[in-house]
Amino acid sequence: MLKADQRRTALTPLRQFAGPRYWPTWLGLGILWLIAHLPYSLQIRLGSAIGFLAYRFGKRRRAICEENISLCFPELDQRQRVQLIKDTFRANGIGVIEAALAWSRAPEDYRDCTTIEGLEHLEAAMAQGKGVLLIGGHYSTLELGGTLLTLFHPMNVTYRQHKNPLFEAVMTNSRAKHFSRVIEREDVRQAMRSLKDGETLWFAPDQDYGAHHSVFVPFFGVEAATITATSRFARMNNSPVLMFSHIRKTDDSGYELSIGPVLEGFPSGDDEADATRINQELEARIRRHPEQYLWLHRRFKTQRGKPSAQLYGE
Repeated sequence: MLKADQRRTALTPLRQFAGPRYWPTWLGLGILWLIAHLPYSLQIRLGSAIGFLAYRFGKRRRAICEENISLCFPELDQRQRVQLIKDTFRANGIGVIEAALAWSRAPEDYRDCTTIEGLEHLEAAMAQGKGVLLIGGHYSTLELGGTLLTLFHPMNVTYRQHKNPLFEAVMTNSRAKHFSRVIEREDVRQAMRSLKDGETLWFAPDQDYGAHHSVFVPFFGVEAATITATSRFARMNNSPVLMFSHIRKTDDSGYELSIGPVLEGFPSGDDEADATRINQELEARIRRHPEQYLWLHRRFKTQRGKPSAQLYGE
């Protein structure tokens, strides 16, 4: 955990959220805190149950997941697709519990069950003195995976602001205990400052943020709106770019972190070629454990000449 003088993100006082309108959120956060202090094996079972209930009753998210997996894995037969969908909901249900672990527990509690490969790539890239852009994806272990990396290397993180102000404050405060800078994704200036200061910036460009500042390139063979920020960030400071992934071990015994070598020749000067390359790198990592990816997100909602409702049947 970072000391107060190491944090560049100020903590938000939570007393301002004492009113009745926030009581349901406080109740939910309290339940998550309690779950985060249960035995790990029980947490896995509870997460699996959350995933089962979400699959059983979450009709809208199940439809999105079904569409994504049908598009991205056309080689699977019906039985295999159904199994992957169920496994995806299980993994993301456990991910809810893992988010609570990231917010309520110290990463040191999980050092003994965490392994890492490729740390030497990150250390060599840092030695260039231009900061490092660490590219990740929205895996089900998103919250905990990034926090676990701070056991081995300090870094900053970008995020998307939550609409619930109490939830937003708790998340940001929790992240600020482990990441020196917690940067809202629209704050480009702060992100660039992080790289110019020679720090590591963790960034996940794999969601659909609309056509603005995006190009349409393949993701699992399907045209997807892909933001060009990765190229822009790397180009502005000539920062090396590396891929980062984190997965739950298949026997649910812990976590594996993986960092790839520097992407040579990146950025190339061609935004479409660069976005295609990032998507290919992400796809290769996702395919190792496809059930641990966030297929519940409408990754292909922005299409050229087509409304999102046409694809996802909404």
